[in-house]
Amino acid sequence: MASGLAALLDDVAAIARLAATSLDDVSAAAGKASVKAAGVVVDDTAVTPTYVTGFSPERELPMIWRIALGSIRNKLIILLPAALLLSAFLPMAITPLLMLGGSFLCFEGAEKILELLRGGHGADEEALEGDPAHLEKEKVSGAIRTDLILSAEIMAIALSDVASKPIWEQGVVLVIVGLLVTVGVYGLVALIVKLDDIGLHFVRTGSSAMQGFGRGLVRAMPAILSLLESVGMVAMLWVGGGIILHGLDHTPLAALPHFVHDASTLLGDNGLLVWAIGALLSAIFGFFLGLVIVGVVHAVAKLRGKPAH
Repeated sequence: MASGLAALLDDVAAIARLAATSLDDVSAAAGKASVKAAGVVVDDTAVTPTYVTGFSPERELPMIWRIALGSIRNKLIILLPAALLLSAFLPMAITPLLMLGGSFLCFEGAEKILELLRGGHGADEEALEGDPAHLEKEKVSGAIRTDLILSAEIMAIALSDVASKPIWEQGVVLVIVGLLVTVGVYGLVALIVKLDDIGLHFVRTGSSAMQGFGRGLVRAMPAILSLLESVGMVAMLWVGGGIILHGLDHTPLAALPHFVHDASTLLGDNGLLVWAIGALLSAIFGFFLGLVIVGVVHAVAKLRGKPAH
């Protein structure tokens, strides 16, 4: 009896060790996948505050909450099952789908830069005229649609990093990445959009030094939002270009990613410098690819007699 109990306890201990190892593997994979998706996360964080700009302060946090809930639905209800089915039955499609999403990011980034160069922000200002409740609903719906695209890219990047793992581990990693990214992005977005209110609070209730800090914070908000928009555009091009270059490896166009890799290491093997040069070259490649896609999209729209948007 004692020996049987000892054997059972040994089995339980072995299972516990195996479970602990599996959890460690899942945590490590989730962390690694989250880091790889960081570029899209930066873009998501930079883009979202623009959806609540222009609304009354008391509506900002409720709007962000609704967008965050929509983001969780996108990731866990729509994209998670699709990703696992894809991994189980059509794993060779993961890279082409990543490249398709990367092409979209390049297109969006290039179009935003062209719009900025043309000074085109009038459409956004006009969009805020009308019934506030209807406009809020439209803005939230638009943000959730944009989030679906960015979330798909995040989940695809995460999936590509754990494609060799068992299907249950892939699912757990994707859930962890999806929740971490959503909480991180929309928590930071909520902080960003309330910075001006925080500044006003310091102006009203703080010491003279804190009042000065609060006034500076309020005055800096337009520059902060503008900087975020610029960071978002660069992140789109960097991530999109990097995904396309990675996908071109082991193809007849492999010389392009090899050139970027060689150029990145030309000045030495300093990790940060290599990353920065690689990101810059990826963004440049993404911009020119985006320009080509923008030209094609506008040409097709012109042939169909419809405006490209």
